[in-house]
Parts: sequence; C-alpha cells; structure tokens
Amino acid sequence: MTARVIADLAHEVRSKNAGPFWVTLEIFARDADGYATVADPGFLDESVIASLYGVPDPRTIQVFRIPELNVVKISFPRPVTQGSLLDRDVHAGQHHVPLALMPLSSSRSSPR
Repeated sequence: MTARVIADLAHEVRSKNAGPFWVTLEIFARDADGYATVADPGFLDESVIASLYGVPDPRTIQVFRIPELNVVKISFPRPVTQGSLLDRDVHAGQHHVPLALMPLSSSRSSPR
C-alpha cells in the first residue's frame, strides 16, 4: 500500500505567481475532514513549508486557513525574483508538487 499524500485529500493543489517576489500555494480540500487534516497547525505550519521549500526564515511565510471554503492558502517569498536570470519557473506553476506529494504520515501529530 502506498503512503497517502496531501493530494489524496484535495480536489486540487496548485501554485501560482503572486507577483515578482512571492509564490502562493493553495490546497482545495475535498471535504471538511480533509480540510481539518491539512489545516491543522500540528500538521502543516510555517516551519514545514520552510523545510519543503528552503525558505530561510519561517517568519516570512503566511498561512491562511479558510474553513468556509475548505482551503489552505500559503504565501512565501520567491527564491529569486520573477523573470530574473536564475528564475526557472516564471509563473510558479510547478511549486505545488512538493506540497501535493507530502506524506500525511509526516505530520508531527496523527492526521485525522
């Protein structure tokens, strides 16, 4: 049996450009139970995102939990400015993959 990942609880996990200096990730949970798991600060918080994305200062990460929509939205500074010579994903369209593939068993507390 393969390990369950965040994507298993979601209709969609996506990333997008949030201006030249920010990336936004969004998890659209399938239902309230899935939302409760991915929105739990004991499972997904700024330090987890910092580790997944190499963000040096977790305090620069913003996590928005929107229970009415079963959505978790996360924003963090881009590693390089959009469109710069070192930018490998101008639209930030591929940044969602590490989050979508994050195992549910990696939480600090048991997922619901």
